[in-house]
Amino acid sequence: MSLRAPAVPTYDDPRVVVPAPAAGAGNWAGAASAVLAEGAFWLAYRVRRPLDEGRGVSVVVARSEDGESFAPVAEVHRDAFGCESFERPALVPLPDGGWRLYLSCATPGSKHWWVDSLTAATPAALPEGRRQVVHAGDEATGVKDPVVTHGPEGWRMWLCCHPLTEPGHEDRMTTRLLASEDGLEWVDRGEVLAGRPGAWDARGARVTAVLPGGNGTLVVLYDGRADAASNWFETTGIATWDGHRLVAADGPPIASPHGDGAWRYACAVPLPDGRTRFYVEAARADGAHDLVTVVR
Repeated sequence: MSLRAPAVPTYDDPRVVVPAPAAGAGNWAGAASAVLAEGAFWLAYRVRRPLDEGRGVSVVVARSEDGESFAPVAEVHRDAFGCESFERPALVPLPDGGWRLYLSCATPGSKHWWVDSLTAATPAALPEGRRQVVHAGDEATGVKDPVVTHGPEGWRMWLCCHPLTEPGHEDRMTTRLLASEDGLEWVDRGEVLAGRPGAWDARGARVTAVLPGGNGTLVVLYDGRADAASNWFETTGIATWDGHRLVAADGPPIASPHGDGAWRYACAVPLPDGRTRFYVEAARADGAHDLVTVVR
């Protein structure tokens, strides 16, 4: 389909905001969530090491005045949740004050994931915040990487779901839309995005950012990959809401020109001047992934 899209985060002189924790494949900083609130940029990102060194070891919350130079204010370690790994968090300022951090948690010894949460008065207080499981998944489905918004229509969650019914194929992914009155108890509205057979996103599609479109059109960025071998090296596409589902745009995805090509987990922060600051996990030549930012 043809789609007139808003600005998107193509690879063009990105600035590194959080470098990979070390050189080499499997060392990744990224899977970020970002928001502009209380006069500053706030960023939550996952720090990951190779499989034999512990995978997603922590989620860091950081603050910046300019959107590029960040200072950590809090860190949540996976041990506090009894999980094997963390993946993408979601950081949300609450409409009545306070903050919530949604966490993607891997169940030890399995392919299952669940979504947990911490709620506190300030970002710095989140590690000691009130904990509540948000979505437990089930025996047939692992859930992770939520994109959470709050607006006039209430709370919305775009949730990545992995089917666990076929051993060896748990990397497949679709996106479901959920609604809530409080951001903690959610109602499932159904699947809204899936991979397309024969396309670059055949293996799965995961919403990563919700963008403002022209004339009220809902537009999203999403991760996808063609096959199981591309797991962890997703690239980014764009889709638009047709009133019932998200429909992927034609054309190739956005990728990094380096390493494994990963250009994934894009998130978007609208700026006062009408532009958008994007944060993306991007592959570099040595196989590590940096968290970078671009403004469009």
